[in-house]
Amino acid sequence: MVESKNDTYIKKILNDLKLMDYIKPGEIPNIDLYMDQVTTFMDEHLYTCKRFEDDKMLTKTMINNYTKNNLLPSPNKKKYSKEHMLLLVFIYYFKNILSISDIQSILNPLTEKYFNSDNVVQLEDIYSEVFGLEEAQMENLTKDVLKKYMKSLKTFDQVEDEEEKEFLNKFSLICMLSYDVYVKKALIEKIIDRELVPLNEKLKEESNPKKKDKDNK
Repeated sequence: MVESKNDTYIKKILNDLKLMDYIKPGEIPNIDLYMDQVTTFMDEHLYTCKRFEDDKMLTKTMINNYTKNNLLPSPNKKKYSKEHMLLLVFIYYFKNILSISDIQSILNPLTEKYFNSDNVVQLEDIYSEVFGLEEAQMENLTKDVLKKYMKSLKTFDQVEDEEEKEFLNKFSLICMLSYDVYVKKALIEKIIDRELVPLNEKLKEESNPKKKDKDNK
């Protein structure tokens, strides 16, 4: 049986999804790294997420800006620890859909409580727990994309020109996927505004007791 053009197309999409993977905690060195080593490591381990061959996953300028904007704690004597690396992976994924201020709101409570701490739950534990959900999520995502793709093929049946219909089918798929992203992004922003922004304000007050005492006088 000859495979149709649509079958080939959807197989390519699903295969691309399966190739996307995250950095396992065990893959991150337990020694501190200099900036060049950090960027090289990220390029080598996030290459499946590249859109274009010459894309840089994280550059020196990006990382310095993350530190400047309080997304990432400052390095110790120009060296980045394993915990720095874990936070950088979170930042890498967040930065594609969220603003710097939103990422600050998400990561600040995490950094305050778990970065370089003796807490029972370590930052690496949180990373492992969250990314451990990836396998099940990817399976659900693959099924959802396939469902949307099959639905898109049923749109614009009135169009007789095959090339035109193919374009409109692809456009339908893009719109469905984009709406999905839009809704989830809006939900994330509402959670940040309602839960994390107040939490950050509380943490800021607790870290500045002098100002709090002055305000109470």
